[in-house]
Amino acid sequence: MLRTLHFTAACLFAASLGSLSYLAAEDGRDFEGRNGIHRVLLISIDGMHALDYENCVKTGTCPNLAALGKHGVTYTRASTSKPSDSFPGLMALVTGASPKTHGAFYDVAYDRTLAPPQITTGNGVAGGPCSQIGTRTEYEEGDDFDQTKLNGGGPYGPTGGGYLSINPARLPRDPNKPDKTYGCAPVYPWNFIRANTIYGVVHAANGYTAWSDKHGAYAAVSGPTGTAIPSNVDDYYSPDVNSNQVSLPGIITAGTNFSCKGINPSSNDWTTDFQAIQCYDQLKVNAILNEIDGKTHDGLKAQVPNLFGMNFQAVSVGEKLIENGVKGGYTNAAGNPTAELLSEIKFVDAAIGQMTDELQEQHLLDSTLIIITAKHGQSPIDTNKFFEPSTTPATLLGAAGLLPDSEVNGIGSTEDDISLLWLNHGSDVPAAVAILEANAGPNKANPSAPPGAAIGEIFYGPSLGTMFNLPPPYGTDSRTPDIIVQPNVGVIYSGSSKKQEEHGGFAHDDTNVMLLVSNPNLDTVTVTSAVETTQVAPTILYYLGLDPNSLQGVQKEGTPLLPDIGL
Repeated sequence: MLRTLHFTAACLFAASLGSLSYLAAEDGRDFEGRNGIHRVLLISIDGMHALDYENCVKTGTCPNLAALGKHGVTYTRASTSKPSDSFPGLMALVTGASPKTHGAFYDVAYDRTLAPPQITTGNGVAGGPCSQIGTRTEYEEGDDFDQTKLNGGGPYGPTGGGYLSINPARLPRDPNKPDKTYGCAPVYPWNFIRANTIYGVVHAANGYTAWSDKHGAYAAVSGPTGTAIPSNVDDYYSPDVNSNQVSLPGIITAGTNFSCKGINPSSNDWTTDFQAIQCYDQLKVNAILNEIDGKTHDGLKAQVPNLFGMNFQAVSVGEKLIENGVKGGYTNAAGNPTAELLSEIKFVDAAIGQMTDELQEQHLLDSTLIIITAKHGQSPIDTNKFFEPSTTPATLLGAAGLLPDSEVNGIGSTEDDISLLWLNHGSDVPAAVAILEANAGPNKANPSAPPGAAIGEIFYGPSLGTMFNLPPPYGTDSRTPDIIVQPNVGVIYSGSSKKQEEHGGFAHDDTNVMLLVSNPNLDTVTVTSAVETTQVAPTILYYLGLDPNSLQGVQKEGTPLLPDIGL
């Protein structure tokens, strides 16, 4: 299998522009953590429920994950972030905190104190002047120079991608920091985060770090640097998952053995095809294999990272995609997968097997702590519950003139299987809630009327304060939504005809994700008490011999270590 990704002079130029110096990697520290742990491999299988893991182990369809579980601690009641979006889900894993502390509510959210980007983003967040206070914040493919390209239009080879794919003119800006080029200073994703991360702590201890993800903006794992460079991540790789599909000669998918040379280039992105998403993920798997071999993701000499990992998209796509009438997801409420989803799970399992085999080949398995979890789940598992209501909370409040224009006419509201609502400045929150209550559905006075927005719960004011910092007028946080609506189970607000599941909400299927901590020296343990993915971050630092209290999120939220890891 070809592991070395296309590497060109453009990549060398890109590396020279920032402080992510690959040549300096050899100066990094060989960590001597607790009980011989030298490094941590962190893997997110986006969408992977605790139920998926249990089912695939019992049926023998994920032998590599099962083997890791025989020498590991399995947590059956692990909860990811709320909201259960990729951005706050990832920040939970690396900060040890919730949006209350790290400030990331969604890929696309809102900040009442920032100015809009200089130019309109690729997904429609409108540009505007620095004098305009309050803007949509977008940290996804719309920030790229060219979101149609796998490399995001950055100075990389065709299958490259990294933080230099981000166009600063498409980022929200800080109106209090003048900038000659952009009017006021762009807020880079890593500086948008309000708390430090495990990458910052490990890098400060002279550790060598790496991460691979789906957008350039997810270099946010670095945590704040105060500069235009996410310097806490030494080797960052991010081919954009929402770019157009292209042929990938030399890439063979793990387990399913599909030659990605056979992909027909199209304007469809990688998430729109059950097979293409495996090819996309295999790029990042090959990056991990290179890093295990003491190389950078694209094949230059380096050291094996002390902290590294990636996320998989295949399972998430396999759960929610409807492609040409063929549905992924599940066949029943017990979580039995369709053939399409089963293929994605088998692929991910085989890819993880490639990683563990390579660690064994390099005599690194015993000294590596492997943590496998998910940024988010997906809802509903029981697709009989899938329902698209006649309206959405944002539609109702937009019609009443209560939402900012950017939310109505720009990129659109943050609504998947949750609705996050930021109102116009000075809007009457109780009045907005009253509109939602009147249209929650079903209509008791008129049972034959349309079911409205199918609202399950509404959070605002003090009920938000149990989870987050309060927004005005109840508090001062510039990012907390004014209102959060959790619909009934199975309800999806996105309006897409190609999806039968979504994530973002507080429902069990959204939040109950797999969590496995494995090492050859661990006994088999199953923990049925409730834990959260925020506990991953301090646990990683502890086993690398670093202080978990170095994380601001741990200090502020009192995040404990994961229990029962007997190393």
